[in-house]
Amino acid sequence: MKLHCTTPTVESKPLSQRTGRSVFLKMECFQNAGSYKIRGIGRLCSESVATGKRHLVSSSGGNAGYAVAYAGRRLGVPVTVVVPVTTSEVAQERIASEGARVIAAGDVWDDAERHALKLAREEGCAYIPPFDHPSLWKGYTTLVDELTAQMDKPDALVLSVGGGGLLSGIVEGLHKHNWNDIPIVAVETEGAASFAASLQAGHLVRLETIHTIAATLAVRQVTPRALEVNALHPVRSCIVSDAAAVRACLAFADDHRVLVEPACGASLSVLYDNAPALEDARRVLVVVCGGTGVSLSILSDWERRFCANSLPASAKKLVPCA
Repeated sequence: MKLHCTTPTVESKPLSQRTGRSVFLKMECFQNAGSYKIRGIGRLCSESVATGKRHLVSSSGGNAGYAVAYAGRRLGVPVTVVVPVTTSEVAQERIASEGARVIAAGDVWDDAERHALKLAREEGCAYIPPFDHPSLWKGYTTLVDELTAQMDKPDALVLSVGGGGLLSGIVEGLHKHNWNDIPIVAVETEGAASFAASLQAGHLVRLETIHTIAATLAVRQVTPRALEVNALHPVRSCIVSDAAAVRACLAFADDHRVLVEPACGASLSVLYDNAPALEDARRVLVVVCGGTGVSLSILSDWERRFCANSLPASAKKLVPCA
């Protein structure tokens, strides 16, 4: 069963004017489960149920869990989602609203995963990982299938990296359509840049600690596949601050009247700050990955925490952080 929807690709006038480039947005925030995750997770959940599994267990910082909960409801099977205690109440409530059992365990996603794996073994359930599975990556290739029908070939593609599942699937999709020479700007936040650390070391690096507001990027180690695709495709690593990610969320809400999480704001900040990683790209595509753990009140809280002396929305301008 296909559980994701086709999302629009639109040109962003505000970002194009700001950067002097043609900026396009793949609006995955409009997915019926709130983020791009449903493309891969919907595929894997459908496969699991088709093989006879009747209970799905997932670990997640929020978005993957919501996608599993949504898929389970559509497929008619119970779902348990284990989230770290740092996952916002909004995200937990939205997961529960799909009928899933939500368990909070551990400070970061890695802790939640250990609990979920133990639960899946004990209860004989199918474990649905948030980023490390070939079926997930195959599901994310559908995003590129749509892109090739919606726009001409861009000069660069910007996406956020947490566990590396989206990166892995996008590279597979680009090669499928012979767009294998498009550079990918892979964006992480400071304090959770395990992919950048792995690239620098030449092997997988597991971070000892994670400190970032972008909860859905808070993974100590990326999938090994992320390093494999890096060897196959031009990838530019880019690290941004939490403050930059939050400023981009605020600006995007102002410019496009859409709320996104800092995990998505990280990628958007590359455009709002016209980062050097874009180099001379004239046509840029950004995957607006979305997020379920955001609301107006949460966005206001992020603004108070990270940005000082905010201007009114009508100013259409970001405020430098203190």
